[in-house]
Amino acid sequence: MLSCSVFSSNGKPWCCLAALVAILLAAVGPAVCDVEPPVLAKYKKPLDESVDKALAYLASVQIPPGQPVAGSFACTPDVRGNSGITSLCVMAFLSKGHTPGLGPYGDVINRGIDYVLSTHDTKTNLLIGPDASSGRPMYAHCISTLMLAEVSGMVDPERQKKIDLVLPKALNLIVSAQRVPKGSNQGGWRYYPTSDDADISLTGWAAMALRSGRLNGAAIPKECIGDAIQYILKCRTSDGGFAYQPHGGSGLARTGVGVLCLELCGQHGNPDTISGGEYILRNMPRTATLNCDVFYYGEYYCSQAMFQLGGKYWETWAPVMYEMFFKAQRSNGSWPPDYDSVAGRYGPAYSTAMAVLAMTLSYRQLPIYQR
Repeated sequence: MLSCSVFSSNGKPWCCLAALVAILLAAVGPAVCDVEPPVLAKYKKPLDESVDKALAYLASVQIPPGQPVAGSFACTPDVRGNSGITSLCVMAFLSKGHTPGLGPYGDVINRGIDYVLSTHDTKTNLLIGPDASSGRPMYAHCISTLMLAEVSGMVDPERQKKIDLVLPKALNLIVSAQRVPKGSNQGGWRYYPTSDDADISLTGWAAMALRSGRLNGAAIPKECIGDAIQYILKCRTSDGGFAYQPHGGSGLARTGVGVLCLELCGQHGNPDTISGGEYILRNMPRTATLNCDVFYYGEYYCSQAMFQLGGKYWETWAPVMYEMFFKAQRSNGSWPPDYDSVAGRYGPAYSTAMAVLAMTLSYRQLPIYQR
């Protein structure tokens, strides 16, 4: 079993390690670091205004106490209670420096955390909520696990106790799912804990969840990260991009996943991350193409990847991304859903959370996304 509930590898309480981060964030509040990236200095005012409007919108669509699936975020009139979407919304607030239980959105964040914790299935250890109709439960599970690993140590003692009970089991499920025999796809993840194949999209979320857990002191086996790296490298393509599965064709979103995961897993300076960054620069969108698949997903991952690469990659990507999102944002603070048949069904809560997470990287608030 994975030992990661309370103690880090050096024997210190896990929650205390993360609590230090929480204390620092609480002291700073929703502000940026002292040394601002050049592109942030130029865009800080409109960026702050855009993100603040977006967070106000997200707070307005959280299901209030006393209603079914309270604490989750309304996706569409017909879809409520998805733990993955709720976790993305919670991380959107965190990405601007808001913390659980503090400030204007402290209760919103706490209610979101509570809802995700309530979705834990004690039989399967999945974190999925009642809306599991997409048939891809590992997406919601991995995103929710990532969120819980990010907030561990930032919350009050009672919530921390609940996280300490649920998070190790959630991480262990991801580790176990990777070890299912997958042949040439070994090292990756797919839609179910028992899947015998893999894809780079699901692998990206799983790898981030494990990496966040490990950064927070959880004893994630080193081979899990190493095996994930090897699978992602199998998805490289001759044009510098990354494919959905080995031997497939390259794509923008897939390349963002590949570059980000390699960077987060310590592959700094790897020629494959550089060639991936060049691929993204060659193919970066300059208008919000909402009639195509996975627009927000692609922007999210490519923004994270280019921020990790830094230098010319972020300074070239960020202004285009900012301008594109500023123009596409609606008057109520949300962004319209894209065309994607899976993501689009989750409505503006999903698209708005993803846009915020792509735009707030320069604030450097979420531990998992820092360089």
